[in-house]
Amino acid sequence: MKFTHFNEAGRAHMVEVGDKENTKRVAVARGKIRMKEETVEMIKEGLIKKGDVLSVAQVGGIMGAKKTSELIPMCHNIFLAGADIRFKILEDGIEIESEVKTTGKTGVEMEALTAVSVAALTIYDMCKAVDKGMIIEDIKLIKKSGGKSGEYIRKEN
Repeated sequence: MKFTHFNEAGRAHMVEVGDKENTKRVAVARGKIRMKEETVEMIKEGLIKKGDVLSVAQVGGIMGAKKTSELIPMCHNIFLAGADIRFKILEDGIEIESEVKTTGKTGVEMEALTAVSVAALTIYDMCKAVDKGMIIEDIKLIKKSGGKSGEYIRKEN
């Protein structure tokens, strides 16, 4: 019986990290969900029927960070030392920022990006009854530190 190797050119494989050093790693990601001004006001005043939108979205974002390896096929399962989700209420939407930390052999960029994505999707889910036209946009890595590649800071935020 011949086995197919999944690390041949053109084949998917998980990157080997066993020989890497454990380092402190931090990643920050940001995104936005645009919505009607009336929807923003309803969120601020606690008038969304499903509950406290930002509290639920914060929990959703943290859960998303923790489950990234279950959602993204080649991500390693990482023990997270911390995950924080912050919101900035704007006139036309909500800016979402995540900060994820670990000490390990691989970075947490995907966890930070997933946290922002899930928080935005949670806001959409909770508000879709009053505003189906919301737009999730501009999800990006802002900075990361740790590991062999060192520090990255996005020049334009």
